[in-house]
Amino acid sequence: MRETRPALAETLSRIGSLIGDGRSRDDVLDVEQLSNESGVPRDVVRMLLDGEEPPAEDITDRIVRRIVHLRETRLRPDGTRHSYDEIAASYGASRASLSNLVNSRRKTPSPQTPSPQMPSRQALSRQGLSAQVPSEQVLSEQTGERRPARSGGPLASTQAGIETFFFGQPNGWLSAEPQTSLDNALQSVLHGLEREAADPMARLRGTHGLRELAARAPQLAEEELQLVTDWIDTILQRRNAQRVRGSGSDSSHTEGH
Repeated sequence: MRETRPALAETLSRIGSLIGDGRSRDDVLDVEQLSNESGVPRDVVRMLLDGEEPPAEDITDRIVRRIVHLRETRLRPDGTRHSYDEIAASYGASRASLSNLVNSRRKTPSPQTPSPQMPSRQALSRQGLSAQVPSEQVLSEQTGERRPARSGGPLASTQAGIETFFFGQPNGWLSAEPQTSLDNALQSVLHGLEREAADPMARLRGTHGLRELAARAPQLAEEELQLVTDWIDTILQRRNAQRVRGSGSDSSHTEGH
């Protein structure tokens, strides 16, 4: 597993190298969508994209904030929010225990700690948690890899239960560092750009690519526009010919049997 800060910087560098001419980072990175997917507030997403350090946040406050975020963004098929009753019941807890946790932390958030990696001992104590949660990354004794620290005590089962309810299994989403959360959300963007790089027609097939080409058309002389049109026609004809040859080969193969 990669270290969180180098991992995010590496992902952003790779995305930057794949954007290409004619597009900016804002064209491919939707802050609102990244915030929804990662659980990181929009202003913090912007800070991280600009290479800045996020503000300190108590780990329990983060978990509670992301519980609220999940309810607001991962809705039922009918567009309504999941109730505290059904979420808590999924891992054998009561509605009161979950709603009390969320409401108490939202009303009286604990003060920020000097380091973004250090949850306050007072906050952990108030939630009945072990004080032995020194950082948001711990070293796995089994694999030697670093993974997001999880809350201890009663909150650990709450976190695992809620993550299982929304994601199918505990995955550390609620407590992960902002850098890790954003890096994970950026992977789909990165993979899409990598597919574009492997397929020169992928960007043109996309809605944005067609709009961009149409917008540039008036800037071209008639002869230049004809060259572009001929180029597209040539590629499409080549593809159609390949499909025909492929179909003929399949038919011959079938008849031979």
